[in-house]
Amino acid sequence: MSERATTVYPHRPVGRVERSHVRSARRRLAGQIRKTPVFHTSIASPSGPVPVTMKLEHLQHGGTFKVRGSLNALLESGGGVDEVVIASGGNAGIAAALAAARLGKSCTVVVPETAPHTKVAAMWSHGAEVLWHGTSYAEALRHATELATERGALLLHGYDLPEVVAGIGVVGLELEEQVRGRPPVLAAVGGGGLVAGIAAAVGRRQRVIGVEPDGAAILRAALAAEGPVDIIGSGITVDSLGPTRIGDIALDLARRHGVRSLLVSDDAISAAREYLWREFRILVEVSGATALAAVHSGAYVPAPDERPVIVLCGANTDVAVF
Repeated sequence: MSERATTVYPHRPVGRVERSHVRSARRRLAGQIRKTPVFHTSIASPSGPVPVTMKLEHLQHGGTFKVRGSLNALLESGGGVDEVVIASGGNAGIAAALAAARLGKSCTVVVPETAPHTKVAAMWSHGAEVLWHGTSYAEALRHATELATERGALLLHGYDLPEVVAGIGVVGLELEEQVRGRPPVLAAVGGGGLVAGIAAAVGRRQRVIGVEPDGAAILRAALAAEGPVDIIGSGITVDSLGPTRIGDIALDLARRHGVRSLLVSDDAISAAREYLWREFRILVEVSGATALAAVHSGAYVPAPDERPVIVLCGANTDVAVF
């Protein structure tokens, strides 16, 4: 892993997200989101076919689970908010734009100069104003924060806001209804919003495993250092758009509920993504295949009577990818 682990941040107290907050979010989001389906199947692994359940969250509105969080945050903020600002070069910006459009609010997304056109076009399609600033997510976030203050707008965060994490956690409540027993849930880490939300929903009743590329293991680094660590990562899932450290809320929930970090290689992620398309005609972005890569590559070997849940979390990619 390419690291510049020069700064370890004290793990400051955060607004704790509990199962009760996720249950409230589910009531708030009723009729606003899709209860995405699950797909029971078997996938290839080095040791032979493995029974799994895929949570098809890439079918969510906007092609991302992040819509759940943005909608919950805006609905909870009440009717006094007319404008939303967020920093993102990817799915968080798409989610915020879609949520704001649904609720009749304006949205400004501050993106790094390297933001992919596919994702910027999706933000535009939902009526967002897109402003380019800086070459990294951190620079875009600083500008978005200043802009929200100047305009008196609501500053959304892609993964480190209690209302956002609670909304995302509805994924976990849906899985409790859709899947028998309490199998482990494997989900990509990213900034930590998805694993944090699921952990808040299911607590220690069900294992939650965060899967991250070995070139950008920000959850593992934070757990080892007992605080968020700045990581300069490398690999196919890493660019200037992404977070360089885990969210404080995600780290809090990971520590409280025993979320572990499992590493996979870039090659394993690419192979899992290609496998999804070849075998099932399911097209996801690179990060969307990260959790599947753990089982497909053999990095995670289920117990003989276990059918793990794999969350496919994002579909915002160019169609011509293979």
